[in-house]
Parts: sequence; structure tokens; C-alpha cells
Amino acid sequence: MSLYRIYRPKTFADVVGQDHIVTTLENAVAQDKLSHAYLFAGSRGTGKTSVARILAKSMLTQGMTDKKLTEQIRTAVDDGSLVDLVEIDGASNRGIDDIRSLVEKIQFTPVAAVAKVYIIDEVHMLTKEAFNALLKTLEEPPAYAFFILATTELQKIPATIQSRCQRFAFRQVPEEDIIRRLQFIADQERITVDRTALRAIAHHADGAVRDAVSLLDQLRSLPKIGIDDVQQRTGENGHEIVEHVMAAIGARDRKGVLDLVRKMESEGLSLESVTRMLLGEIRTQMHKAIDEGQSVDGITRILTLLLETLRDMRIAPVPGLVLESALLSLCGESGEAAAPEEKSRLFAKKPAAKTSERKTETELPAVADLVPSRAEGAGAKAGPVTDISADTQKMKTEPGLVEAPELTMNSIRQHWPQVVRDLTPASVKMSLKNGHVHALDGVKITLAFASAFHRDKVAKTEAARTVEETLEKIFKRQLRIECILEEEEKRAGGPDKEMVNLAEAAAEVF
Repeated sequence: MSLYRIYRPKTFADVVGQDHIVTTLENAVAQDKLSHAYLFAGSRGTGKTSVARILAKSMLTQGMTDKKLTEQIRTAVDDGSLVDLVEIDGASNRGIDDIRSLVEKIQFTPVAAVAKVYIIDEVHMLTKEAFNALLKTLEEPPAYAFFILATTELQKIPATIQSRCQRFAFRQVPEEDIIRRLQFIADQERITVDRTALRAIAHHADGAVRDAVSLLDQLRSLPKIGIDDVQQRTGENGHEIVEHVMAAIGARDRKGVLDLVRKMESEGLSLESVTRMLLGEIRTQMHKAIDEGQSVDGITRILTLLLETLRDMRIAPVPGLVLESALLSLCGESGEAAAPEEKSRLFAKKPAAKTSERKTETELPAVADLVPSRAEGAGAKAGPVTDISADTQKMKTEPGLVEAPELTMNSIRQHWPQVVRDLTPASVKMSLKNGHVHALDGVKITLAFASAFHRDKVAKTEAARTVEETLEKIFKRQLRIECILEEEEKRAGGPDKEMVNLAEAAAEVF
């Protein structure tokens, strides 16, 4: 028998890491104040079903004076052989007919115990009609009937169902609690395991006791379990990958970012899950910045980019490509990634803000503000330092910033990096830099893209209008863009030779 089944909690005292729930339920049992409907919500492996069975034992035997019969009922619950305890898998019994059958059987009184208990696991999988069929019974069940619903996705449970239940939120179990439980099991089973290996198992389990015990069960055939044995069988989990991604972005290591995405794909890690974890990390930094009274405009733009990336990954034929593009953009959006003279040019617009009502500085913040760069000293403070006098002098020597440049292919090449740099939002900028200018016809600029994904992103009405407004600010006239695929470009005779390298010129901005 597997270790998890052997050491599954059988009493409230055995439950790990859910003291806030155990205390409440123990008091309810002691005071005979049990509710007829409970809703247990939490991530996998945190003890929802185990606590449901323990609570069911109290419900099934409350008020019984026959100790022998009470013990038999409790043993039958552990064995899963008690007829008055019905466990239902919501994923495979999710239809209205299944729930109707359950409601009909509730009318029959208990056979062996003093109550009938229904545990519905993964209850969020029920259909809307099934929830509606269950609703009335939850509100007015027979006196002997109790329901315990368990779910990993509370947001999918209708509010009408939630309002009729006592809700308990199961937290991820702290690593130290998991380590103590694993050490207890190892001692009982005489498994030789290093403390560092137990910590690695607990870290990989990510708050799920069941996953930790299952991994220990997988490794217990070894004569001695070391940390290398754990790492060889688990690889890196999502949290460790996120740490490496943040470090690579902070160091502007573009190759490292690409290697990490390839590693995720090769090891079968969910790119969406890693992106969500990255969002969570940036969100934490945003909360920290708010607590310290700092501006969060730049951080919110990074969050917007990652949210759009998460959405685009779901429909993209190559999700890894979308994630790579976003992470490369984060590497390049930092002011620290540019040369000193480029930094001065990027931030030269700030002193000129007094003469312009529209703010043109739309760069994403340096990710070094979130993750310290390897190039920075321990006491260095991230962020550009703008020399106003130098910027003013430079503006005097650059008539292109004041006068409208001539609209030619050559002038477009000269100003194209500025077009890409000034464009918002970042997701459109990311797609624009993957294209190049194909032709100029009067006031119409034709852009060619290798990917239909990036073409469609820029061609959307709102995005195209943003590109045209950016061009208007630079060339002081209304221009129109047209987006085509490179296949259409070839049929039209190929791009103008002097514009072939415009994409590379734009990439210098990053």
C-alpha cells in the first residue's frame, strides 16, 4: 500500500498545516453545532478530502452511546465500506441526472449510522443544471443529511451554492510542516533520507502534503535518499524557473531567457503556469512599491504586457514564441540595456515636457528596479540620471526633434527606431519590431511581417491608429499604414533594398 494511504490523516490531530480549520470544526463537533453543508476550497493535496472524511465520522456517530458500534462506523469510513457515506466525483458525475438520483436517494433514512453524509469532490465540475438541482436540497436538507463539497476552483462555484454552505479556505501547507511530516513517516518506515533532501521534496511539493508523501514513496526504494536523487527525479519546479527568469531579465541576458523557455518546453513545464507565477512575482513587487510610496506606472505596464502574453499564448500556434518575445522585450525595455549616449537620448524628452501637453515618454521601467542587475554595485540605485543641460544642448543640435523631417524612405529609416521606441502599448511595440517597412506611397507606409500573428496585432484598428499617431508626432503630418505578410511582399516585387535592415535598426532600441 502507498505511503499516502497508510499515513492519510484519520483524526483532526493528524491534519497538517490547517490549524485554523481544525480548531473551528473540533469546537463545532464538541458543541453539537454542525452545519448541514460545508464547502472546502483550496489547492491540491492540502487535506480537503481527508478533513471531509474526519468530519463525516463525527456527523455519522454524533450522539451515539454504543462505543463498539461507533468504532465500527469509524473503521468503515476509513475502509470506504459504509453505506451511509457516499463519496461522489464531480468530474465523472456532473450531469443533472446524477444529481437528481442523489436527491431522490436522500429521502431514505440512514442504515447503520445516525446520519447520511455526501462528499462531492471537484464539485466545480458540475454543470449549471446540476447545481440548480442541488440548490434546494442544500437549503432544506433532511435532518439526517449532510453535504461536504470540495473544490480546487472556488470561483467556479455559483454564489447561490456558496451562500448555503459554511466555507473553509485550505491554505498551502508551510514547508517546515511538510518536512516534519515527512521526517515522521521516514522514521516510521525506517527510510534513510538527508534533511536537505526532505527540504527539496517539500519545496517541490509547493504546499501539497500529498505530493510530498507520494514523492517520498517514489524514492524510498533507494538505500539512502540524497538531494541529488530528488533533483534528478523532479527537475526544477515553476518557482525556481521564475527565479531564473527574473535573474536573466535583471542581467539583460537574452540568450539566457531563450534557453530558459526552451528548457521549460523540453521538461514539459506549463508555459502558462510559469507566466502566471511571473505575474505573481511582479504583482508582489507592485504592492511593495505602493507600500513604499513609489510610482507603479511602469510596473503596471509590465503587468499589462504579461497579461496580454498569457492571453495570446492560448491561441498562438507556438506559445513558446509569444513568451520569448515578451521576455526579450522586458530585457530590452530597460534603460540600462542601452549605451550611455542612447540613455541620454531616450530620456531627453523629460525637460521638454513643459512645452508639450502630451506625455511622450512611454518606456517600460527598467526591470532592474524589480531584480538587481549583476552589473550594479550592492549600493547602486537603479534608474537613469538625466543631465538637463546636456540634454538641452543636444536638442539644439538635433533639428529633427523640432522641425518636421522630410518624408522619404531615407528619413523613415533614420527615425524608425524612434517610432518603435515611442510606441505603446508594449505588446504592439513587440509586434511592430518584428516587421519592416516595405514601401512608401504618398502618405501610405506599407509594413511587411513574417508572421500573421504580428501583422494582425499591428493591423488592429486601435493599434494601427496608435502607430499612425506616433508617426504624425515625428513627421508632423497625417500618415496611414498598411500591414501585409512577407509572402505578399514577394509577390509585389520584394522590399526596397535600402529598407531591408529597418527591423535591425529598430532592435537597437532594445
